[in-house]
Amino acid sequence: MPAETKKRNAILVVSFGTSYEDTRKKTIDAIEERIARAYPEWTVYRAWTSRMIIKKIRNRDGLHIDTVTEAMERMAKDGIRQVVVQPTHVINGIENEQMIRDALAFEERFEKIVIGAPLLTSDEDSVRVIRTLAEETGPLSQGEAVVFMGHGTTHYANTVYAALDYRMKDMGYPNFFLGTVEAYPSLPALKRRLREGGYRSVLLCPFMIVAGDHARHDMASGEEDSWKCQLEEEGYEIRCRMKGLGEYRGIQELFLDHIADALKGN
Repeated sequence: MPAETKKRNAILVVSFGTSYEDTRKKTIDAIEERIARAYPEWTVYRAWTSRMIIKKIRNRDGLHIDTVTEAMERMAKDGIRQVVVQPTHVINGIENEQMIRDALAFEERFEKIVIGAPLLTSDEDSVRVIRTLAEETGPLSQGEAVVFMGHGTTHYANTVYAALDYRMKDMGYPNFFLGTVEAYPSLPALKRRLREGGYRSVLLCPFMIVAGDHARHDMASGEEDSWKCQLEEEGYEIRCRMKGLGEYRGIQELFLDHIADALKGN
């Protein structure tokens, strides 16, 4: 972000990234703007962890977005002394672990580096996220279920998704289901549970910070292997809500609280 600054403290907001400008403005940009308003004495920098998306944006739009390493180097050159690294990652998986390694490699270049937690870290995080989802979803029709599509990972942190799905039911939302594109809970598992519940219609929502490529293609497209088409094939009436988690005010506030916790040393 800013190339020159007299401020000595900075917040580096680290996202996976997206090549879709419309959802980026509503999610990643919106989160960064909320953070900047909450911390006016700090400079907010940006880094993305997906090198593939960074390359695509550079080739397509001529826009450079820093990797974590590049952003840390930039902040050091700008005279920043204290850094909060706050990810917008959903879980502490592969991307988040690499982010931490890349950031802490610069420990000797700064007076202090603290790392904020990803979205789903504590038990309280899970409760707040589910409450936010319920508020955003609003009333449903009779016999309608909500299916949230997460990304999923081979990392052991993927267990967070199944735990959150269970927690949804435990908090009184038996018609909320959380699945993943690339891991468990899988769509076949969700299909079985939807049949068992006797649902007639499904609201599909991304459980990702941005409503990007997975939401548009894997979830809501007319391609035969999309979740929308597969569930229609099962006889469900489908609605799709193309709203990334980063648009939700409650999610933005949770990231702000994670920054506050990092600064307090929690």
